Amino acid sequence: MAKVHNWQLGREMDYRFPEVHPDRQFVAVFNINRCIACQTCTFACKSTWTYSRGQELMWWNNVETKPYGGYPHHWDIKLLQLLNDANPGGQTWDASTQSDDAPYGEFKGMTIFEAGAAEGKDSAIGYLPTEEDWTSPNFYEDTAKGNPGVPNEYHPEGAQLPEHNTWFFYLQRICNHCTYPGCVSACPRNAIYKRPEDGIVLIDQERCRGYQKCVEQCPYKKSMYRPNQQVSEKCIGCYPRVEGSDPITDGVPMETRCVATCVGKIRLQGLVDIQDGEWVEAPTNPLYYLVRKEQVALPLYPQFGTEPNVYYIPPRWVPREYLRQLFGPGVDQAIDRYTNPSRELQAVLQLFRSTQKIIFRYEIEEGEEIMDTEVNGRRVQIFNDTIIGFDGNDQEAVRISVEEPFHIRNGEFAGQFQNSI
Repeated sequence: MAKVHNWQLGREMDYRFPEVHPDRQFVAVFNINRCIACQTCTFACKSTWTYSRGQELMWWNNVETKPYGGYPHHWDIKLLQLLNDANPGGQTWDASTQSDDAPYGEFKGMTIFEAGAAEGKDSAIGYLPTEEDWTSPNFYEDTAKGNPGVPNEYHPEGAQLPEHNTWFFYLQRICNHCTYPGCVSACPRNAIYKRPEDGIVLIDQERCRGYQKCVEQCPYKKSMYRPNQQVSEKCIGCYPRVEGSDPITDGVPMETRCVATCVGKIRLQGLVDIQDGEWVEAPTNPLYYLVRKEQVALPLYPQFGTEPNVYYIPPRWVPREYLRQLFGPGVDQAIDRYTNPSRELQAVLQLFRSTQKIIFRYEIEEGEEIMDTEVNGRRVQIFNDTIIGFDGNDQEAVRISVEEPFHIRNGEFAGQFQNSI
């Protein structure tokens, strides 16, 4: 195996191929705190990409309820167990070594690739889900962990911040278009590759022979087998929209279908520039700002070692120990910054689902102060700033203020369209 640098782990790690990076990288941020599990994203993806025969059980986008839900069933628990079996008690982080180059500290355990090497494999550990695992994608939906409820009885300790005693949350999942994909490492046909222009991971259907090694070794189980065609398929990052070649885009890069249809305004997707394997500093790119500068958005299971490029703003009511397992040691800082947002973060959060066009940079016009109060002993100030997002042609794509404006009908329409009898 080759040695590659994984900034999420804060160290080098083993990987099948030498380090190669695209010019730009597909990146997305999902704000878990806003999700209502309406599944609009899920069916937007399904109706666009996986509605055909042989794709019945394919859900490239899914929203699952944690801690018990998952698709395929218990995908993460099963892999975490395999890693613990390979490295008993050693899957730990050293958060004391945090720096700009290693924002989460250093991971001391084994990645899926290093665990595979320890077992004499040339790629990674993994498992192939059973047919039953692929059924019931919403199994355990809204199933909470914590004290059992009693009918018609109020539980006084069930919901109290910062952590709830009874809790669940929704986890939104697509292919992470990883920097070091498990599927790419696994394929004996070298049929899977990252596009150099945007880092989107695709499968060459002409080369694929349906060995399902990608299904086995993708830790997130986002490569799926299509039996009637005897090939594997996966999320393609809606690349015609991202590259601006879809007829409706007019040549301007646009967000994916799951992002563009999000009812809860939890999603923001874009591109970051890559140079020498590192994110090029771009403080006014909203993705760079949220992930690298403000560090309020975190990768899902960074300890797997794939360096995923979909990031999450963690839910603030969930026990921290569980969240650290999912998102690493940056959880406490991320939740604190989201709960007590800076003036700039308040503005950037308005960009989520504000336009279908990918925002490459933003500007902020400062507005008046609209709130000055104290919450839990902390001073909270809110300003009605206006954030302006610019598209791939550096043209203004959206302009939105922190305080949502009220629109009052003039006298001509007074008394009409009332919802009363």
